[in-house]
Amino acid sequence: MARTRLACLLTLLSTHCYVGVLAVVLRTNDNSPWTDEFDKIELSCLIESISTSNPRIEWKKITNEGPSYVYFEKKISGDLENRAVIREPATLLITNATRSDTAKYRCEVTAADDQKSFDEIVIDLVVRVKPVVPKCSVPKSVPFGKSAELSCVEEEGFPKSHYQWFKNREEIPDDPKTSLKFFNSSYTLNSETGTLKFVAVRKEDAGAYYCRAKNDAGYAECPPQQMEIYDIDVVGIVLGVLVVVVVLLCITAGICCAYKRGFFSSQKQTGNNYKVPAKGDGVDYVRTEDEVGSSKYSPDSLRCFIFDFNQHGPIT
Repeated sequence: MARTRLACLLTLLSTHCYVGVLAVVLRTNDNSPWTDEFDKIELSCLIESISTSNPRIEWKKITNEGPSYVYFEKKISGDLENRAVIREPATLLITNATRSDTAKYRCEVTAADDQKSFDEIVIDLVVRVKPVVPKCSVPKSVPFGKSAELSCVEEEGFPKSHYQWFKNREEIPDDPKTSLKFFNSSYTLNSETGTLKFVAVRKEDAGAYYCRAKNDAGYAECPPQQMEIYDIDVVGIVLGVLVVVVVLLCITAGICCAYKRGFFSSQKQTGNNYKVPAKGDGVDYVRTEDEVGSSKYSPDSLRCFIFDFNQHGPIT
């Protein structure tokens, strides 16, 4: 009886072991690896059990456009053709990672002689990119009591950069009430968008400002830019307006005086400066009564004078 039980137990154990050997099983050391740009990274694909001596191994890159081959028929292809190698039996080593390598990668192993002939694992790779120098905008001068906005933008870093602002080499806190130096300042700082907004600037807000863009790969800063705060000269503005008004009044008065004195009216014609129109040849000119009254010649004598002048020349 004991021998029968032992025989059954050995049979079960051998059957379980046989089934386990006839199954391909994969594992990885890290299913979410990361690296900095231009560094190397290993995507581990380890075969825990297999019976097939020459399994088919494939790597695929999965993006929004769909899967594409990275390793197929024992050759590296695609973007990694000259930047990756396979370490036996199935680990993928990227020797020079770039930002475009950020994606999911799938290791697939097919073992034709195994009862469970296929297995796969998915690895999510992140290539971190250090930020470049951000573009900072700081107003050069702001009137006292007015609002002001400082901006900072950086779009190359991955993961997305977060922003810090500094004044005179001292970090500006997100909340001014947490610092004695900035307690009286009225501003809001958004570390995700990089904007620093002053509701109403004070004299103490003047200084050299610069921004830092930072992520897990590193940080970059823009050069400091000076912001000045100046007072609005209300008295000067009022005096300036008054001067302009006085000048306009003087110009208007001068134009009115000149108009009244006739500088802008046409010269009147009088009998003294009236000029007789030129007369064509053979035309007997007859003068009006007004013209006759203002002349020392009578109509008859003038008519005779004109006739003799035309026929014989002037009478001497």
